[in-house]
Amino acid sequence: MKMRVLLCVAVVVVCMFPASAVVQTRPQKITNSIGMDFVLIPAGSFKMGADPNFEESSPDETPRHRVSISKAFYLAKTEVTQEQWVAIMGSNPSEYKGRQNPVENVSWNDVQEFIRRLNAKEGSNVYRLPTEAEWEYACRAGSTGTYSFGDDKGDLGTYAWFDENSGERTHPVATKRANAWGLYDMHGNVMEWVQDWYGETYYSSSPSTDPRGPASGSTRVVRGGSWDFDAGFVLAAPRIRVAPGVRYDGLGFRLARSLS
Repeated sequence: MKMRVLLCVAVVVVCMFPASAVVQTRPQKITNSIGMDFVLIPAGSFKMGADPNFEESSPDETPRHRVSISKAFYLAKTEVTQEQWVAIMGSNPSEYKGRQNPVENVSWNDVQEFIRRLNAKEGSNVYRLPTEAEWEYACRAGSTGTYSFGDDKGDLGTYAWFDENSGERTHPVATKRANAWGLYDMHGNVMEWVQDWYGETYYSSSPSTDPRGPASGSTRVVRGGSWDFDAGFVLAAPRIRVAPGVRYDGLGFRLARSLS
């Protein structure tokens, strides 16, 4: 009798939760071995680029086009801090010292070495820079406005360190308001390296799903604006091209982390 009851219970459970409905859920937030906090960014689609009808833009930010991000990924809640950089690299290149300030004065090439060492430390191959499309998708966090929070630049000081409030220097990360997906400093503080090569007309011919930039180039893309940018440049869409060996006190990065 007991065996029959157990079998009946098992059948009921299977019927209530068929195999197709049993999926592995991912944690919404994770923290790695050096204290980096990551937020799960869902797959989805968005309008990438500037809308010249409503905002100042340059030709390389147009045409505005729909892009799909086909796979969820993790993105760091903040820019990499000086404390995190020193934990991996052993020294601090930053101009504006502070444990929780974003690391700056790091080139794209320097960042690749940081990523290599962090992956080696954790025995993984999951850490990387976000693509340009992933960065803008995460920055917008569902918004279609000029900024991640809408169109009113009067609200920018609530979300960003930029030329009007920075005092001409960086500030500790996560001291301004996060965007709708829990990401801090997507506008201002320091510009952020992304993975892609820069292409001036890339938006005119880029894939609609998971674009990764041109296959080659001489400059990489940086996004987000920095402490010395005015409100007209600390937007969601602007793209800047920088040679991968350049170091600058308004230029840092944040990491993406693949699911596997």
